[in-house]
Amino acid sequence: MTAGQRFRKELKQNSPLQILGVINAYSAIQAQNVGAKAIYLSGAGVANASYGLPDLGMTMLEDVCIDIRRITGRCDVPLLVDADTGWGGAFNIARTVREMTKAGAAGCHIEDQVAIKRCGHRPNKELVSKEEMCDRIKAAVDAKSDPDFVIMARTDAHASLGQAQALDRAKAYVKAGADMIFAEAIHTLEEYQEFTRQIDVPVLANITEFGATPMFTVDELADVGISMVLYPLSGFRAMNKAALQVFEAILNKGTQNDVLDIMQTRAELYEMLDYHSYEEKLDKLFIKTKECKDGKC
Repeated sequence: MTAGQRFRKELKQNSPLQILGVINAYSAIQAQNVGAKAIYLSGAGVANASYGLPDLGMTMLEDVCIDIRRITGRCDVPLLVDADTGWGGAFNIARTVREMTKAGAAGCHIEDQVAIKRCGHRPNKELVSKEEMCDRIKAAVDAKSDPDFVIMARTDAHASLGQAQALDRAKAYVKAGADMIFAEAIHTLEEYQEFTRQIDVPVLANITEFGATPMFTVDELADVGISMVLYPLSGFRAMNKAALQVFEAILNKGTQNDVLDIMQTRAELYEMLDYHSYEEKLDKLFIKTKECKDGKC
């Protein structure tokens, strides 16, 4: 079963499908171990965590693929990936789809912002024309080597053009071949319901903290027909705050004793990584090698 098939299977079996954002292989393992059915790699997560940069279109395809390969190499949960604007014209977008598929992603979303993009919850976003975005989707769909690889169209139109034009664009993107719709920076449950009533493919709600969209619960979103709920950077934000608290305590107090309670223990880390099975394998190999050296093979 391909990654795309696994994602579609989970979408059918979980309504809505909760998608946890991860920033590296270890956080993907954590998400998998607590029961996540799908995970997500954010463009902001790659820029912020892997490169120490703001989410302003400064990372490229290979930057993202490096993290995709690291995650899919250690985690079997289907991974949805932020492909920003596709990184160029039709051939660039086609390459994006092919390379992400090879790297093990289950699907990607492409947005209708201009190439010099901004975070979806920041002001002054600029959009390409509806026609240009439809061309992006057509190029992405045409490039699929796995027919089940998900091409999701994200529209940022709600913030700058309003709900009516956001809906109009979403319908056009579906007609162009998008498998699913990502409705960004929506403000009300009623507006989400307009999307799910008028769009005949699954719709994703992005419930990111400190943004334009309220912290709607999964039950509230299910009631208005949302198929997927995304939490793109929740874990990353928690990691950042905890790390700062530890660093400050060490520098200000000369010890980490007061912050041990917010740290993962060594035993918990080893359990998450299945460390001891690796160690046991190494011991077996070492013993076998030693026996061979002693002439006991």
